[in-house]
Amino acid sequence: MLKSKHFIGWMIAGFIASGAIASCSNQGEASKNSQAQAQQPKEVQLTLVSYAVTQSAYEKIIPKFTEQWKAKTGQDVIFEQSYGGSGSQTRAVIDGLEADVVALALALDTKQIEEAGLIEPNWEQELPNESIVHKSVAALVKRDDSVKVAKWSDLTDENIEVITANPKTSGGARWNYLALWGAMTQAGNSEQEAQAYVEKVFANVPILPKDARESSDVFYQQGQGDVLINYENEVLLAKQQGEDIPYVVPTDYNISIDNPVAVVDANVDKRGTREVAEAFTKFLFTPEAQREFAQAGFRPVDSTVSQEFAEQYPTIKNLFTVKDLGGWTEIQAKFFDSGAEFDKMMTKISQK
Repeated sequence: MLKSKHFIGWMIAGFIASGAIASCSNQGEASKNSQAQAQQPKEVQLTLVSYAVTQSAYEKIIPKFTEQWKAKTGQDVIFEQSYGGSGSQTRAVIDGLEADVVALALALDTKQIEEAGLIEPNWEQELPNESIVHKSVAALVKRDDSVKVAKWSDLTDENIEVITANPKTSGGARWNYLALWGAMTQAGNSEQEAQAYVEKVFANVPILPKDARESSDVFYQQGQGDVLINYENEVLLAKQQGEDIPYVVPTDYNISIDNPVAVVDANVDKRGTREVAEAFTKFLFTPEAQREFAQAGFRPVDSTVSQEFAEQYPTIKNLFTVKDLGGWTEIQAKFFDSGAEFDKMMTKISQK
């Protein structure tokens, strides 16, 4: 019995020692976690670089994200925001503007940042929907109801002044140009006929502002032009804000204006902001953020949110995409590179 009692005593001592070790281990883990939280900066700065017409949406989305991130991590996110023409913003990032996240008007601009070595290849696959975060289509805004414009072909009327931004500096204006071109080629017309049509429209353009926001100012504030080629989201937002603006969305043929978002890898790694930058871009695809894009007039990519706002978007019978026109690489070389079709067209128009 004595031997048995000693054995039981040893067992009890072993359990006590084991419990003490486990307790120390748990305390050590808790201490490590506490130290990790203490080492995490109380705030982090994130720089968002986007194109002009997204500002109204991001000003609503950013506070929602920062609130959620604070609740999850205890960390404050301070956003620096920059808005301007998509082409100009692209060059600024390449030239040294340290964007953590870029939300530009077209994938071509994001691709240029990739080619500059700042974004890793295959960024399109990092987020849902090939990283397209929202969409729109082209709309024709009329000065008043006396302007008889209802379809693309009406823009060739010599008595109609058309306002659009410069596609050399504005991503939005490239979409406008491609909407005009595609409305012809997708309807079965030849490229020669499409070229002649686009030239007639641009012959009616008195000024080429640098971006979509400036073109809106030229039309609304300065009172120039009879028709403004604009994003559908812009006119929807204005309508929601109580402005009674006559406009038409051509529904026979229109272009799907697909807008991507991406993390700028080189910058987030340099600044130590990858975790929060990736979290922010993922947040943009949540229903909560998608509703804010829809409230600002964009066509959401979330199917449920899209159904919620379906009444504000007319159905396009023939909705074509950049891929239908050859893809951005071919489009850039053909139309917008120095000395390409757009430059040739403008030179020809100026000589008349």
